Amino acid sequence: MKLQEKLGLLLVAAIALFAGQYFYQLNQQKQYSETTLVYQQPREIASFKLYDQNEQLVDNQAIAGKWNLVFLGYLSCPDICPMTMSKLSRILPELNESSQIPVQVLFVSVDPKRDTADKRKQYVEYFNPAILGLGAEHKDLFPFVRNLGLMYSVPDIDAKDYFVDHSASVLLIDPNGNAVAIFKPEIKANQVPTINPDVIAEDFKTLIK
Repeated sequence: MKLQEKLGLLLVAAIALFAGQYFYQLNQQKQYSETTLVYQQPREIASFKLYDQNEQLVDNQAIAGKWNLVFLGYLSCPDICPMTMSKLSRILPELNESSQIPVQVLFVSVDPKRDTADKRKQYVEYFNPAILGLGAEHKDLFPFVRNLGLMYSVPDIDAKDYFVDHSASVLLIDPNGNAVAIFKPEIKANQVPTINPDVIAEDFKTLIK
């Protein structure tokens, strides 16, 4: 490689580093809730293939050009999932009003054994028909969830009734397909740990300014 080409690559890398630090410092100057974590560097979402409640393929193109709130759950979840879905559904119109770019909610089922497309369809439509109810087999689902920086664990048992451990946080993906922030649940004594929708709404508005 010629010296001129090397210098050009170094210049591009330096500019990218400076831009990343600049936007991080700009975000750090903004005031966020203690349950909101804005990433120092946006995290690229790797290629993925899931299916929505209408059995249509959903990939990276489905999140491009939109703000995306991603939440993991399962239909038999007794508390965290329905509470979080209800809260996200409530603030979705407000988020769309505050942003010139569309905002969508992605509910990702981590229980493919029981959560069929038909059941996911009934579930998300109960809360808000605009929500995407996604699912896939574990071979596609687990790498996707891990790439998001979230987790889930299904018990290795052959039973009809079981609980699934999963992240209770909500991930924010920007219109470029990068994870930029995570909204963590509030931990309070004798209460189910769930996200605060008002905090998400306010911090989202701050972040997109």
